Amino acid sequence: MLMNFLDRLNAAIRKNNSLLFVGLDPNPEWLPARYGQGSSIKPLRAWLRFLIDQTADLVCAYKPTLGFYQALGPEGLALLVELREWVGPDLPLILDAKHADLNTATLMARTVFEDWHFDGITLNPYAGQDVVAPFLLHPHRGVFVLCCTANPAAQALQTYPSEQTPLYLQVVREACAWGLPEQLGLEVGPVRAEVLARLRAAAPERVILLRSVWALSEGLDSILAAGLDTAGSGLLVPVPLEMLVAGDPATQVDALRRDIEKSRHESTRQDTSSSCSLWQPDVCLLVPQSDPHLELTLQLFDSGCVLFGEHVQASGAVFPYYIDLRRIISNPQLFHQVLLAYAQILQQLRFDRLAGIPYGSLPTASGLALHLNVPLIFPRKEVKAHGTRRAIEGSFEPGEVVVVVDDVLISGKSALEGAQKLESAGLVVNDIVVLIEHEPQVRERLREHGYTSHAVLPFARIARTLHAVGRITDEQYRLLQPEEAS
Repeated sequence: MLMNFLDRLNAAIRKNNSLLFVGLDPNPEWLPARYGQGSSIKPLRAWLRFLIDQTADLVCAYKPTLGFYQALGPEGLALLVELREWVGPDLPLILDAKHADLNTATLMARTVFEDWHFDGITLNPYAGQDVVAPFLLHPHRGVFVLCCTANPAAQALQTYPSEQTPLYLQVVREACAWGLPEQLGLEVGPVRAEVLARLRAAAPERVILLRSVWALSEGLDSILAAGLDTAGSGLLVPVPLEMLVAGDPATQVDALRRDIEKSRHESTRQDTSSSCSLWQPDVCLLVPQSDPHLELTLQLFDSGCVLFGEHVQASGAVFPYYIDLRRIISNPQLFHQVLLAYAQILQQLRFDRLAGIPYGSLPTASGLALHLNVPLIFPRKEVKAHGTRRAIEGSFEPGEVVVVVDDVLISGKSALEGAQKLESAGLVVNDIVVLIEHEPQVRERLREHGYTSHAVLPFARIARTLHAVGRITDEQYRLLQPEEAS
């Protein structure tokens, strides 16, 4: 079974006992004098091969910058592809592309991950989730979303509208909703330790890939203390350029690796204020224990996924409550329980691929694709008037069987529309799996169209459980009961 990106990265960190990575950039201006001069790609090629040979047992990853290879023309791109063989299968290879174009995102993801066999890529998030989603459809690869740089000219944008509520923190919050920690990390420029600490607090479980930090006046210890997660990991540190141009980089890189490991263990924080606390049921479990999802129901409620007050649903109906499942992705313990509950149903079905319904269920579908080791696709809400104009994102073959994953079935409209889009592309859809089913009648509506729906939790059961354990009052229980619920 293929490992996901985070598992591969962590395996490399453990193997070489290192958080360091090397930027493999064939910039003629940086080429050491001992390789000579001239426009030939040969000395650049020899230098890069030398760097890999010197550092392969001292670092956890390599990061070539796409622009340097493009500048060298066809020979440069051939050199880029050659890196995969040199680096070998044990160390992740992350392409620093800062890709941001919607038109080419699907093709770029396929080229980088399937043709070039890279393990990760950096992306510019300004176009939003649409530009990131095609890369996340490759469940065993990783993406790093650029969230903050040190470029002085960028500060007018990144710190807008204020230092207290800067745009770069909003980027972090949005990006963390697009993909799981196993697949999506953050890229950060050489920022102050104070800024790095804010980023770590906003994304306690994400891998942060640092750009050059060596020009900062703050010491390495301060950077590590601010950026490491509570397990003393989650931070990728670049090897400084001056070491890469030296005649004996291995000696210097090994010394830096040892310094980082020493500082890393000394600065591992015991403070858990930025991590998610462990949820406990906090009920007298005298209620019937026949419900296998009792704790999941309670945790959904305690996490604020059930809101009271008049709310307009996606179907246009107005209910006296609202089910907000987007909160799940910010609670790893709950998210894990939700994925396991979905998986219990999915493991009983036969299918070739999963399909998430944009946008609410895409994080869940991504998590399930990783958990079950199956490919993921998704039907677009709208087909773009530019680029590939694809109605279905991801790779598939007509005739394959697809299971639709959605979050809540109320009218069934979004799941039905998604299933029909998939079928229009030649795919076969038999089953729709959701976390919560609002009312049993929706099953009949879907069955009339040829689909079998499966729900982890009928909403009526949620209401009964919450009432039985005293989480809600008699009046709230009345509001939570859909018509003719069973």
